[in-house]
Amino acid sequence: MKYYLIAGEASGDLHASHLMRALRQRDEKADFRFVGGDLMQAEGGTMLRHYSTLAYMGFVPVITHFGTILRGMRQCRRDVLLWKPDVLILVDYPGFNLGMAKFASRHLPDTRIVYYISPKVWAWKEWRMKDIRRYVGHVLSILPFEVDFYRNHHAEDKITYVGNPTLDEVAEYKQHHSSDFAHFIEENKLPSRPVIALLAGSRRQEIADNLSRMIRAVETLSDHYQFVVAGAPGITADYYHQILGDAPVRVLYGQTYRILQHASAALVTSGTATLETALFRVPQVVCYYLKAGLFFRWLRWLLVKVPYISLVNLVAGREVVPELVGSDMTPESAREHLLRILPGGDGREAMLQGYDEVACRLGEPGAPQHAAERILEEIRA
Repeated sequence: MKYYLIAGEASGDLHASHLMRALRQRDEKADFRFVGGDLMQAEGGTMLRHYSTLAYMGFVPVITHFGTILRGMRQCRRDVLLWKPDVLILVDYPGFNLGMAKFASRHLPDTRIVYYISPKVWAWKEWRMKDIRRYVGHVLSILPFEVDFYRNHHAEDKITYVGNPTLDEVAEYKQHHSSDFAHFIEENKLPSRPVIALLAGSRRQEIADNLSRMIRAVETLSDHYQFVVAGAPGITADYYHQILGDAPVRVLYGQTYRILQHASAALVTSGTATLETALFRVPQVVCYYLKAGLFFRWLRWLLVKVPYISLVNLVAGREVVPELVGSDMTPESAREHLLRILPGGDGREAMLQGYDEVACRLGEPGAPQHAAERILEEIRA
């Protein structure tokens, strides 16, 4: 079978590479062509473009590089049209991929169109549901609550929950890595005090806004705890130093899961990191400071259709972890919530019970395998 995949960012590259591996295990003659990254390339096949040539986020970067994005889309359309894949697999990246779905549905009637990792239409841009219903054959969801959303939009036949790949990544890590705290601190030359993990995001402004407040939130706890930042790829140690100054904080790169494995609690900027933290059973406070916080609160009420920003709470359908967003994210508020979830705190056990509920709703590992099986069913159909 011929599989054409389009992933437009690093996370999509990761998830698509695992899917390619699962497809090849089930289809020895699998032939891949793709827009993606290094991880996908390592699985074999032909790469048309690297996602980094198209991955622009935010209004100004998109407008500035609009010509590049448009040329990339034209090139991709021509390539898909000439190659005529059995299935077109779109991985997140909705601005680009929904356009590709529309094109393929009109010009390649024999090609199945599958979306792996649904666009977040449940949060914003709900109007995209019209394009999904019209141009996408099937959606392979990694978030269980999306099934209810599609059902409410009379599109339950369009979606299947296949599991969450973060479950696979965390389970695989735990299987191959020791939980020996003494070895962790010895290897990284850390003190023996318990760890509070600081996961402040992956973008420079996001880190600048949140990490400085996280440090002020924990500074009074330095006699009993040590603070470890999970360094983001592409962010230099010098940049962290500009924010941290002389604060007693270590930055460790490439060890996010290892830090979580040994942390007593965490302050986490929203994103997949909140779900990873929950799967490691580390109590957390979700912190997302934004300048013009009051304006953001109004904008969120106007545009965002969900009550929470963390995947933990969205999966649970209730507040399991506190969310300090915009102007609510102050050092004082973060410290107050953190004290409640540290060992001995009155909120710790309830949060861990909430994590059990989240894990139950996510189900078992095996998302790439389940997705691969569903794709093959689509082709056979």
